[in-house]
Amino acid sequence: MNTSSIGKRIRKYREAKGWRQEDFAEKTGLSVTYTGMIERGEKVPKLETFITIANVLGVSADVLLADVLSTGYHVKSSEMTEAILALSPLERDRIYSVVNSMIAFEKKK
Repeated sequence: MNTSSIGKRIRKYREAKGWRQEDFAEKTGLSVTYTGMIERGEKVPKLETFITIANVLGVSADVLLADVLSTGYHVKSSEMTEAILALSPLERDRIYSVVNSMIAFEKKK
């Protein structure tokens, strides 16, 4: 299991809230050292701690586990859709064109 990807997602959502590690540690009731180890992928939190982290961040567990779950592509697809929808129509058309070309290429294999 790639535990560093879980930690990177935790860090991503912590930073999106504008929290320092110290803020996050206080909100979760964990030490700054431990939260840093989780974010670097050095430690995997036990289930109870993981649930606390997800609740404090306000994200579902599947979002935090998207890179290690076999169904994680649904989460990644949703994130990608949100990012594309935030673009201008011209930028969206360019991305759709590239993706359609890649899909056509993969089908030819």
